[in-house]
Amino acid sequence: MNSQIPVWKKLVKRGIDILFSFLALILLSPFIILIALAIRLNSRGSVFFKQERAGYSGKPFFMWKFRTMIQGADKDKDYDTYKGDPRITKVGKFLRNWTLDEIPQFWNVLKGEMSLVGPRPALVHQVESYTPTQKIRLLVKPGMTGLAQIIGRNNLTWPQRIELDLKYIKTFSLTQDSVILLKTIGLVLSRKGIYGEKIK
Repeated sequence: MNSQIPVWKKLVKRGIDILFSFLALILLSPFIILIALAIRLNSRGSVFFKQERAGYSGKPFFMWKFRTMIQGADKDKDYDTYKGDPRITKVGKFLRNWTLDEIPQFWNVLKGEMSLVGPRPALVHQVESYTPTQKIRLLVKPGMTGLAQIIGRNNLTWPQRIELDLKYIKTFSLTQDSVILLKTIGLVLSRKGIYGEKIK
């Protein structure tokens, strides 16, 4: 199955990804250093957290984040986080509240593993159980933000997120990408939808 997005639009989108991710990493470098120091001083463990995700066409890659949880939390089978989650460190809470933990993903974008806008990258085991319709999500690169994020973020159910991701691909346009990026800024400042509900 091939994406219906014209090649020229893909090239323009990639050019925008390279330009903005490169500038972001340069301009944010002082903050990256400060965040790294804060994480090291607050808790033991690595500054960064990487997790294998499914990328374009389902190809696995490592998505990077600043570590916001205690060392070893990734070994817990409960991948979902919730407000008041004891695994989240004090610095991690601040980073999550302002979405600063996602900054390292600009590196993923620069490398071509992700895009600024697209469906959020799923875990590999989730992709393995995709239906043929859900596999359409893999026709574009995963993004740092997307249509599902600006509409409901983590307050949406998994089926709702997939439905919005498919809508994004079906109605793709560079204008829509620009709108999503602008609305993401407002979403980050509002700090809405950071955590979903705790599953009991």
